[in-house]
Amino acid sequence: MTEPRWLDDIETRAWLGFVFTRDLIAAAVGRDSLRASNLTYVEYTVLARLADTPELRRSFAELASVLEWSQSRLSHQITRMEKRGLVARESIPDDARRTAAVLTPKGAEVLATAAPAHVDSVRRHMIDVLDRDQLAALSDIYDTLLTHHRAAGDDGADCIDHRGSPAHARRRPTPQPS
Repeated sequence: MTEPRWLDDIETRAWLGFVFTRDLIAAAVGRDSLRASNLTYVEYTVLARLADTPELRRSFAELASVLEWSQSRLSHQITRMEKRGLVARESIPDDARRTAAVLTPKGAEVLATAAPAHVDSVRRHMIDVLDRDQLAALSDIYDTLLTHHRAAGDDGADCIDHRGSPAHARRRPTPQPS
């Protein structure tokens, strides 16, 4: 049996830095989201991914892929959000076996109200803490890691490229008529 390649000091700092900051930042943004709009971090993310599409809908398979979740996890989350009137399920017309998640007018309104506070929270807890060179370096690092894991066939291999500026980060989403 070969000896494990233990992490050296720099590798340990990098790994633990990623783990702890990811958890701390996500928790802080999540607390801010609940306080500002009564949306969990996860609910906001689902609504934003639906709002990123012109039709305000995605098939479960596509949405699960974009979120890098299992379809089972997504189904449970959509069920909870349906009860709040934020999303709806619809059959896909050309394939009755498949289902789409659809942003409801109420969900669009809640997202439009929540987006400014969400972006402010992301800025306060991460973006504005770093200078532009640090942000560029961090973006390059995440591009490399995402490319590696998606090329390796890990779950989420068909996910959208995170480098695109999602609509909810650039502007306030506008509710769409149903």
